[in-house]
Amino acid sequence: MPPEERSEDEPEWVETWKEHATAFDRVKSVTMTLSESRPATWIAEEAAVSPNTARDHLRRLIDLGVVTATETDGSRHYYPDPLYTRLRDVRELLKNTSKQDLAEQAAALKDDIAAWKAEYGTDSPDALRERAAGDDVAAEQAYELARTASDWELARYRLSLVQDAIENYDTWTSDIDTSSITV
Repeated sequence: MPPEERSEDEPEWVETWKEHATAFDRVKSVTMTLSESRPATWIAEEAAVSPNTARDHLRRLIDLGVVTATETDGSRHYYPDPLYTRLRDVRELLKNTSKQDLAEQAAALKDDIAAWKAEYGTDSPDALRERAAGDDVAAEQAYELARTASDWELARYRLSLVQDAIENYDTWTSDIDTSSITV
């Protein structure tokens, strides 16, 4: 049975997704949410398309600079292109945020990071993860430390985006139409 037809065990939301999104959009959507590289067959299954359809759309996404591919264990795996993702995120900041608001966001993120450093007496999220893995740490506290480490990493990444946006604000908001590039 072709993958585009609804099977009895297919959830109703998949049918709705197929009605309202093209195969290309579904492949892109699945791929752009990956936190680790995945093979085309996995992406195809998640996007409700055939593996060949997924590969065709993934090749197009690679050509557009949206997705990268690597060889892992003899098969090709796909992942969102980090540069594309970063520039997309900076573009979104520039489109929706004033320079003053960006400066305030940077200050708030720096405050969060400084608070974690002070509270946990360490300079990095990795040190929190190491502490969470310690034998003398209860499970509940280990989860808390791991969650804080993730929040800390996200804050550092977000701060770097905000800093890029501030540094290039005048050039990038005057030289480009921030709504013109959508892939």
